[in-house]
Amino acid sequence: MLIKLSVIGGQQKTFFYIIYIMEKVIKKADVLLESLPYIKTFYKKIIVIKYGGNAMINKTLKNNFALDIVLMKYIGIFPVIVHGGGPQIGKTLRKMGIKSKFVNGLRVTCAESMGIIEKVLAGKVNKEIVSLINKHGGKAAGLSGKESEMIQAKKHKFKSITPETNRPEIIDLGHVGEITSVNHSVISSLLEKNRIPVIAPVGMSKKGETLNINADFVASHVAAALKAEKLILLTNIAGIKNKTGNLISTLNKKDAQKLIKNKTISDGMQPKVESCIKALSKGVKKTHIIDGRLRHAVLLEIFTKKGVGTEIVK
Repeated sequence: MLIKLSVIGGQQKTFFYIIYIMEKVIKKADVLLESLPYIKTFYKKIIVIKYGGNAMINKTLKNNFALDIVLMKYIGIFPVIVHGGGPQIGKTLRKMGIKSKFVNGLRVTCAESMGIIEKVLAGKVNKEIVSLINKHGGKAAGLSGKESEMIQAKKHKFKSITPETNRPEIIDLGHVGEITSVNHSVISSLLEKNRIPVIAPVGMSKKGETLNINADFVASHVAAALKAEKLILLTNIAGIKNKTGNLISTLNKKDAQKLIKNKTISDGMQPKVESCIKALSKGVKKTHIIDGRLRHAVLLEIFTKKGVGTEIVK
C-alpha cells in the first residue's frame, strides 16, 4: 500500500489513504464484536483475579491492569482482586537484612518478618493498587483479610518425606496460614455498593495471630465463597508447560493432579494449580493461569476466543 501511494497522484493518494485508515478502524470494530458474546456471558458475574508477578512491578503493566479492571466494571462485571506482593516483600526484607526461605513455594515467615510483611501487603501494596484503579475512574476499596475476621486461618504445617528415614516430617513454616473459613459478607457488601474489593492476603487465627497466606490460596477460597464465575491467576510465565516445555492450553483437574504427582508442576506453580483445583471442587466454573507480562492479559483471557495461558476445568 505504501509503495502504491508514493507513485500515484495527490487525490488518488488521499483516497487510498482514507481506505487504509477505514480498514484499520473496521478491524478494531471486529475486535469489539468478538468480545460481545463474552460480555453477555459475564454480565453481572463475579470474577476473582489474583494480581501478582511482573504485572505489579512494571509501570506500564500496572496501568494496563488498572484499566482492565475499570473496563470490566463499567461493562457490568464484578471484579474482585486478591493481590500478592512477593517482589516487594523480598526487597523490603533484604533491606532489613532478613533472608527469605521458601518451602514448596511458600515463604517461611518468622514473627519478625510477619510484621514487615503485613505492612508491605496491607499498607504499601494494597493502597497503591486502590489508588491506581481510582485514578482511572474505578471505585476500589482496600481490605486486609483480618478485617471483620474475613479470613480465618490456622498455622500451616507442611509434611515432607525425609530421604534418611523415608518418613513424613512436619515442617513449621512459622506465621504462614492455612485458611479455615472465609466470611464473604464484607466483600459482598462492597460489590452491592458497586465498589471493587482489593484484598491483601493476611489472615487471623482463633488465637489472634496474624498469618501470612499465599495469595493464590486466598483468591481460591474467596472465589469459592463468592461462587465466582472465574478465577484468574496472573503469573510470570506463559502458563503450565509439559515436560518438553510446550504450553498446555487446557487441563482438567485429574490431569493437573497427575502433573503435580510426576513433578511436571512443582515449586511456585504448584500452589497456583492446587488453588485452581480447590476452587473448581468448590463450585467455581473455570480457572485460568495466565501470563501477567502481557499487556491487557486479563482482557485477552476474558474477551477473546483463544485466551492466554492455561485454563484448568473440571
